Amino acid sequence: MGISRDKWHKRRKTGGRMAQVRKKRKFELGRPAASTKIGARRIHTIRTRGGNKKYRAMRLDTGNFSWGSEGVSRKTRVLDVVYNASNNELVRTKTLVKNAIVVIDAVPFRNWYEAHYSLPLSRKKGAKLTAEEEARLNKKRSKKAQRKYDTRKKTSKVEPSLEEQFASGRLLACVSSRPGQCGRCDGYILEGKELEFYNRKIKAKKGK
Repeated sequence: MGISRDKWHKRRKTGGRMAQVRKKRKFELGRPAASTKIGARRIHTIRTRGGNKKYRAMRLDTGNFSWGSEGVSRKTRVLDVVYNASNNELVRTKTLVKNAIVVIDAVPFRNWYEAHYSLPLSRKKGAKLTAEEEARLNKKRSKKAQRKYDTRKKTSKVEPSLEEQFASGRLLACVSSRPGQCGRCDGYILEGKELEFYNRKIKAKKGK
């Protein structure tokens, strides 16, 4: 039995059975789920209707994630799946699907922030900056360049809940692409009310 997306096997709204008008058709087919896992990149190409292609990601470990409030995107590692609204089994098996809540590496975003604002971001208390980092943040600049950085610093505030995550080196993000269809795991960093909502959900799940 192939996977079918037809309506002939379904009952009517009234509960009656549909008459079997025809056999299965090619245009009604369905395919098995991709069940994309975290691991070294492995993508299968599938020929679809009209000679088009789908890119079925079997394993992925990186993706482009955007930091909405700062308007910047960076390629970063996907480390773990922590929540899925549709099915807890997808969390246990660490399956990447659209709208899954994942943990990503914060380093590319911290590097961008420190280069853009020339300020350290969420360093652990008492942790000293290395000589290289010190030189990068406090290097000598022309007056014009210094004015540019001083102007940027006025809007450099990061919300406290996000700062805590930067301190731990991991960020919560939501997958907005469909790994099983386009072969990519892209998304956005959770912020504000959305971050609060998912933090509550994850804590409630741990408490059970």
